[in-house]
Amino acid sequence: MIIVSSVMFTFISYWRTAAVVLCDLASTAYYIGGIVEQSIGPAAPWFILAVMIFSYAVRSVYIESCTLFVRGGVYRVVREALGKFAAKIAVSALMFDYILTGPISGVTAGQYILGLTRDLYLYLTLGAQNDANLEVMLAAQDTFKPWVAWGSVAIACTITLYFFRQNLRGIHESSDKAMKIMIITTIMAVILIGWCVTTWAVQGPAHSADGTVNTVPIEPQIVPRVNPDTGEMEDPLGFVKDRPAAEGIRTLHGTDWLSLLGLAGVFIAFGHSILAMSGEETLAQVYREVESPKLSNFKKAAFVVFVYSIVLTAGISFLAVLLIPQDVRMAKYSNNLLGGLAMNVIGPAWSRLALNGFVVVVGGLILAGAVNTAIIGSNGVLNRVAEDGVMPEWFLRPHSKYGTTYRILFLILGLQLFTIFVSRGDVLLLGEAYAFGVVWSFVFQALAMVVLRFKDPRPREAKVPLNVRVGKYEVPIGLMLILAVLLISAVANLLTKVTATIGGLVFTGVFFAIFWVSERFYERRRLGVKHTHMEQFKQATAAEITPVGLGLNKIYRKLVSIRSVHNLFMLERALAEMDPTTTAMAVMTAKMVPVGEGPSDMTDLDAYDQKLMTAVVDRAEKAGKQVKPLIVPTNNPLHAVL
Repeated sequence: MIIVSSVMFTFISYWRTAAVVLCDLASTAYYIGGIVEQSIGPAAPWFILAVMIFSYAVRSVYIESCTLFVRGGVYRVVREALGKFAAKIAVSALMFDYILTGPISGVTAGQYILGLTRDLYLYLTLGAQNDANLEVMLAAQDTFKPWVAWGSVAIACTITLYFFRQNLRGIHESSDKAMKIMIITTIMAVILIGWCVTTWAVQGPAHSADGTVNTVPIEPQIVPRVNPDTGEMEDPLGFVKDRPAAEGIRTLHGTDWLSLLGLAGVFIAFGHSILAMSGEETLAQVYREVESPKLSNFKKAAFVVFVYSIVLTAGISFLAVLLIPQDVRMAKYSNNLLGGLAMNVIGPAWSRLALNGFVVVVGGLILAGAVNTAIIGSNGVLNRVAEDGVMPEWFLRPHSKYGTTYRILFLILGLQLFTIFVSRGDVLLLGEAYAFGVVWSFVFQALAMVVLRFKDPRPREAKVPLNVRVGKYEVPIGLMLILAVLLISAVANLLTKVTATIGGLVFTGVFFAIFWVSERFYERRRLGVKHTHMEQFKQATAAEITPVGLGLNKIYRKLVSIRSVHNLFMLERALAEMDPTTTAMAVMTAKMVPVGEGPSDMTDLDAYDQKLMTAVVDRAEKAGKQVKPLIVPTNNPLHAVL
């Protein structure tokens, strides 16, 4: 008897789903404020808030796409709408996002940990937390910069290796870690935000050394600034800094923002902030693993992510600008704003250091969780590409013990470790480059969904709102508006983010070339036969089957027998009626043994077995309910069922 199990064939709750995504999205609270303020000044919180609100509209695009394709995401959606060529471009840009997500999170975690170590040392040796010794503190910090940078590289590599191991063991292991990380992050957020609000209520906004009171202006200041890490002047207008309109954008004020040039300035500022909206593609990639009721749980997870990101990411950004003195905020805390926030709340120095320590510990956990999310997302994307025949199915071979696609995981590990070393611990550099993949993957996703409204008008379980019926077509006004905002922001990013544009185009071009060459090579090897995806299974054999051996540990158990991929009505009905909290299901097929052979001689899956079991996995994933597939070699199918 053959027991088969699919790669990562487990399902997780909406809380675990939200936790996996939030480890990426909520972790941006630890670095997004400094990155955006470096580009547009102290108006950064307003634009981060705008991005967080807009993120729910983008999330609705991903929710609609997942109702069409259980194994969705950018690659599958763009391929169905725009073809394989556009899909390979989209997924190449997306991989740039994922390959950078892990390193920027890991390096930021290192910056927080070593920043706390440095501050603790200065506090104990120089009394540097005393405002009177501010100059001494800043001067002393400069001597620590190389150690902090390369120490952050070492910490990022360690975190990446740890979560590589966790993902090698499977999605449930890593989602359990993500859930624990988000619980402790929530506790930290409540304490920190409550303490900050109390400080603001008692003392009001912070004051700089010259007496200037902190404010959060709504007008962005799109002017050149010194990078606190490199000491070099950087212009947020990038490639267009010397164009005639550049000076006009730098001097916009008041009603000038209502002009066409002012609108361009708003989109430039919005584009510099859009990397706060990461994690959407990961939400689509984990849809496959969401338990029943699938769509309802998926929407709950999306809403949890939205509320959390508004409160934590946007809220922290406002508090940082209000409570950290203007003259030290970017000079000292550009890479660890939450640490700066903890050191500027009301209370004695020891209590602020203790709060900073708690923030750093939690920050290390959530940023490490973002590394985990990046690996999960990258793995899901490359799985979709390999399933489509663009990469060899050799990458999909499951691990002999854990059943995971370990070869893809090793590829991701190598790319992320390389990126960490190249960055040399520069968070602002990684953040600058990171935005390219984020925004262009969103553009491709939204464009594909607009096209699919006309190309594939079948009913959807969920739709982006604002639709107008014109004849036989439904015009997706809401989708088009989202696409317009994303496309304008993407073009603004392309023109103003030099590092992101150059790095993104080179990386996307290289990955596209690899995908294109690989697909052509394996098409020739198939001799013109169209590629059909077959699920890769981990096999085990047993002389006899028991409920315990199959892991059927629910109160009730159900057995469904199948034979043909064209007649799975009973399986679909059984899945629809099954309550996964009380019932476990085994799905079996009888494999006829030729005369003269024994059952023990048939321990491998042939092409038909693999096709049939792939159909079983597809139905189970769509329902979000776990089943136990098995194949019974026999010369009497009825006897095998009994």
